[in-house]
Amino acid sequence: MSTTLTDLSRIETAFAESAAFTEATLDALLPKPSGPESRLLEAMRYATLSGGKRLRAFLVLQTGSLFGVDRRPLGRVAAAVECLHAYSLVHDDLPAMDNDDLRRGKPSLHKAFDEATAILAGDALLTLAFGLIASPDAHGDPYVRCELLSRLCVASGHAGMAGGQMMDLAFEGKSPGLPEITRLQRMKTAALITFCCEAGAIMGKSSPRMLQALSNYGQDVGLAFQIADDLLDAEGTVAETGKSVGKDAARGKCTVISALGVERARAQAEAMVSQAIAHLDLFDEKADLLRAAARFVIERRA
Repeated sequence: MSTTLTDLSRIETAFAESAAFTEATLDALLPKPSGPESRLLEAMRYATLSGGKRLRAFLVLQTGSLFGVDRRPLGRVAAAVECLHAYSLVHDDLPAMDNDDLRRGKPSLHKAFDEATAILAGDALLTLAFGLIASPDAHGDPYVRCELLSRLCVASGHAGMAGGQMMDLAFEGKSPGLPEITRLQRMKTAALITFCCEAGAIMGKSSPRMLQALSNYGQDVGLAFQIADDLLDAEGTVAETGKSVGKDAARGKCTVISALGVERARAQAEAMVSQAIAHLDLFDEKADLLRAAARFVIERRA
């Protein structure tokens, strides 16, 4: 399966537009440095702004557009997701976790500032994310806001990102089976991506059938994304990815590649993308960018 030049150009343009919108929204919502806590605020902005493709924000915006949700509240939820994602990267990069010195082509936060500031910045970004969604500016219906908050709690906590990261650390140097590795990646990576695909439908008060279709799409895209990330770590360069490469094998990380090998892992990612696209069959051409985004996930080089 391949993406045509036309598809690639269209999705790149769409990513660039949504990234610019999200960047402007984040810049407006993140606190400006001032007072004795200004170092913390500077670190929060360092970790969050200039954040690449903004895939997660893109998914919030695109799924919301399927249901005619206003872009301003969608932008707020997308910004919240990016704050939460930034927190996870800041903490993942710490010496006690993955010990990475480079992120998005620049020094990791604990290298640019210090470890204590990085921990506090991650904590502050996590709590800010929930505050942004709890505000009436995110949605006028408090029940919708509660649903978003509840699902984001699951996606980011012990049953999602945090639990997945714990499994990642616990499995280092071991040989768990593919089901365990898949569960790890479903929690660590796919859970937040799935939330992003659900958020727009929840805000648009979609039918349960449409919400489930987008949830299934998100899970499959999330798993494909993680396999693609592992392939980039195995085959990419620092110049391409903006971060250290080759570290998974060096640390004995358990990935689909370690379980299946490179070629079978690539085939698995392609199968997940095909399955993700099939979940969108009940949507019309308005979901074409979501289809293209799924293909892009496994063909990207960063």
